[in-house]
Amino acid sequence: MSPPAMEMTNDDATETEFQKGVKHLLENGVSKLPNKYILPVSDRPNVDKEQPNVAKSNLKLPIIDFAELEGPNRSQVLNSLASACEEYGFFQVVNHGIPIEVIRSMIDVSARFFGLPYEERAKYMSSDMASPVRYGTSLNQSKDAVFCWRDFLKLVCHPLTDVLPHWPSSPMDFRELAATYAKETKYLFLRITEAILESLGLWGATQDKTPEDDEILKQFHDGSQLMVVNCFPPCPEPDLTLGMPPHSDYGFLTLLLQDEVEGLQIQYKGKWITVEPMANSFVVNVGDHLEIFSNGRYKSVLHRVFVNPAKPRLSVASLHSLPFNCIVGPSPKLIDEANPRCYKDTDFATFLEYISSCEPKTKKFLESRKLT
Repeated sequence: MSPPAMEMTNDDATETEFQKGVKHLLENGVSKLPNKYILPVSDRPNVDKEQPNVAKSNLKLPIIDFAELEGPNRSQVLNSLASACEEYGFFQVVNHGIPIEVIRSMIDVSARFFGLPYEERAKYMSSDMASPVRYGTSLNQSKDAVFCWRDFLKLVCHPLTDVLPHWPSSPMDFRELAATYAKETKYLFLRITEAILESLGLWGATQDKTPEDDEILKQFHDGSQLMVVNCFPPCPEPDLTLGMPPHSDYGFLTLLLQDEVEGLQIQYKGKWITVEPMANSFVVNVGDHLEIFSNGRYKSVLHRVFVNPAKPRLSVASLHSLPFNCIVGPSPKLIDEANPRCYKDTDFATFLEYISSCEPKTKKFLESRKLT
């Protein structure tokens, strides 16, 4: 029999309790949002209220049908891809080739991991940003003044054979299912990246790949992959907090798998718009590195996550980029007199140093790489 729930109040919940995560708070009977999670009024989501900066309607992102890329309509699909990256910084991929069973299994085993007793999940807690596996809460729990309503499991995925022994051994099938999913998403990332580089005009029907192009594709093949499994439990007062604050992603591309529960919002034309979940598809977004590489043509867009009082939400973000030791800068092919260089070179170490010294909210890191 489970122990009776404790009615934990703001006074009872200490900093130590918050560090254990929101799932732990709920398991201990929190029925009112602790002050630690209450955002200033200006930062609150106001999803259901009349707010000038929150759109009333949901957004269906541009859909890229991957099966069409392999056929006679390739050039039209590449044009759609380019306009999606320029206008929204986001798109949805369908007919991507990843078996439905792999997708369902990843969602299922992730839910089972977060359903484990706290003591089992806590084995993977670490403040080491470079750890191959890290269970935690909020965004940066050692720095956040206000916590967000989110627990996460971060898994470094490359090189897979090196990191796999560090991944959770419970549930028993976690490593096998998550490794299969990581391999499938890596392959999909490489195919999308090749299409994106072609859509930027680096090569195409009238222009063959150069040895430099082959080299960058090889670097992506050997590149970094970080998988973040996000758990957003039901929240007692969702209007006062967020699952994730506004931010952009630091990598090249992020492939997001989400369940059927709404939560993701992107900033479009100054308004927060909810992205409608679509079964068995991936939401793909431009990261800071791709904005830099494209010299600003493709946009790394702010997004955030709101929570709700009734349904838990689960998502799996797979963040991909060049190897950690690589320098990222604008492609020389995209710089000329009409399009001067807009960004400084950067690397992963610079990013880690930056987020270690401040809260990585909004697009401040990317702004720090712009040439004035």
